[in-house]
Amino acid sequence: MKGVLLVNLGSPNSPEPKDVKPYLDEFLMDKYVIDVPYLLRALLVRGIILRKRPEASAEAYKKIWWEEGSPLIVLSERMHKKVQKKTELPVSLAMRYGKPSIETGLQELADQGVTEVLLFPLYPQYAMASTLTILVLAEEIRKKKFPQMTLTDVPAFYNKPDYITALANSIKSSLQGFDYDHLLFSYHGIPERHIRKTDVTKSHCKIDSSCCTTPSAAHKFCYRHQCYETTRLVIEQLGIPKEKYSLTFQSRLAGDKWLEPYTDVEINKMPSNGIKKLAVVTPAFVADCLETLEEIAMRAKEEFEEHGGEKFLAVPCLNDSEEWTGVAANWINEWAHAETPVA
Repeated sequence: MKGVLLVNLGSPNSPEPKDVKPYLDEFLMDKYVIDVPYLLRALLVRGIILRKRPEASAEAYKKIWWEEGSPLIVLSERMHKKVQKKTELPVSLAMRYGKPSIETGLQELADQGVTEVLLFPLYPQYAMASTLTILVLAEEIRKKKFPQMTLTDVPAFYNKPDYITALANSIKSSLQGFDYDHLLFSYHGIPERHIRKTDVTKSHCKIDSSCCTTPSAAHKFCYRHQCYETTRLVIEQLGIPKEKYSLTFQSRLAGDKWLEPYTDVEINKMPSNGIKKLAVVTPAFVADCLETLEEIAMRAKEEFEEHGGEKFLAVPCLNDSEEWTGVAANWINEWAHAETPVA
């Protein structure tokens, strides 16, 4: 029997430091997030970051927290319910960090007699710190707890036509009535070394102006290429001229070289360059979360206005929209009637 496990990032149980700290510990101690030797990672995370970061992060979470709970969890649950209504297969929901866990999600499916699982990471673009860590942990749990199961994963869907159309339509709908000067595509940042580590050719990725547009097998796992390709395809559908959009990367840790240009730096320069009305879309996420609701819709908006900006629009993620949940359900239903995963 076939079933599906949707997997998103996760969230603390509450916006209080006592719950934020263990969540951050689980997240930052992941060897695919901070990819340094364990002792160095433990020193960095538990000896430095977790001394002050939980309080600051808790304050940020409090700004966006809903009555129902974490926006990411609530929106993922809404998506889950809508997708379940559009397919006959059992569908469970899990988070990479926090609750409900991947083990819990697999157990729910096993209890329904599922032996073939479609693992569906809710990330359009592939990255070590998102897609890969889900795939690795799920396989570890499967081997240990559910040896009777087989796992098939949904590949990064950054360029799938129906996803691109859903994203373009969502952006177009949000921009109605907003006379913007510029549309910014802001993607979550990752260290440049992650790009090189996932380069299957071991030589293609130069992280310059040319490698992401030069055909290569490396693109299958190159986060940077996939971000630029998502943007290109959406821009083609929307018909936006080159001078009216750009791409940046947000959310970085100090001390490392991360993908550039940086969202906050670029946004703060825009008003002095004549961009007074800015719209920002965050296509690395399918559900609104701390990075979209606090970092972009609140903090970036405030800084943009402080630097002379006049109007700021944070375009919502796909969340539980009918078109997006329909796309996801269609992929699931295609897999349900096929011998190979949806590609």
